Amino acid sequence: MFVHWVALAAVMTLTNVSPTWAGDAAGDPMLEAVELKIELGRHERLLAAQTAPGAVLTDFVSDGCSGGLSSVWRLASAAVPALAQRHGEHPPWESCCTAHDKQYHAGAPNGADAMASFQSRRQADEELRQCVRKTGADRVDALAAEYGIGRDEVALIYSGIADVMYRAVRLGGAPCSGLSWRWGFGWPNCP
Repeated sequence: MFVHWVALAAVMTLTNVSPTWAGDAAGDPMLEAVELKIELGRHERLLAAQTAPGAVLTDFVSDGCSGGLSSVWRLASAAVPALAQRHGEHPPWESCCTAHDKQYHAGAPNGADAMASFQSRRQADEELRQCVRKTGADRVDALAAEYGIGRDEVALIYSGIADVMYRAVRLGGAPCSGLSWRWGFGWPNCP
C-alpha cells in the first residue's frame, strides 16, 4: 500500500493536484494537537520501557524503506532490468530510510520526557522528508534530461514522494504500537 501512496504523490504532483494532507503538521495547529493527543501516552510508555529494570536495547537492524517500499522496488528492478539500470536495485532514497531507522531504533534520547520524545520523532520524520527531497535535487539534471521534463517537475515529484513518506511515518510510526517500524522499535518490552 505504501508504494501506492508514493505513486499517488507522483501522479498528483505531475497533474498539479496538491496533496494538502501530506504536508507538515507544524503549519496546522489542529493536526499537531491531534498527533500530540494520540501519541503522548505512547511516548510515556516508551520512556517507562526504556528505564525499566533489565531493559536492553536490541541490536540495530533496518528493512530499508518500510511498508514494503524497498522489497517491492527490489522485485520490480529484478523483473524490469531497465528500472535497475536507470535507478538502481534499491530506491534512490533508501539511505534516507536507513538513517531514519537508526533514529527510530532507540527512540527517545536519554533523559527525555514524553514531549521531548514526541518532538524528537517529529524531527526524525522531517529529516527523512528533507533527505528524500535532497536525493531528488542531486538527481534532478539527470532525470530531467532522461525523461524530457523540466527540473521543476522533477523537484515536484520528489517533493510529493517526500511528503507522502513523511505523512506515512507520522501515521504509522508512533511508539509502542506493535508495528516493527515504530519509534523505539529497539525496545522489545514496548511492543
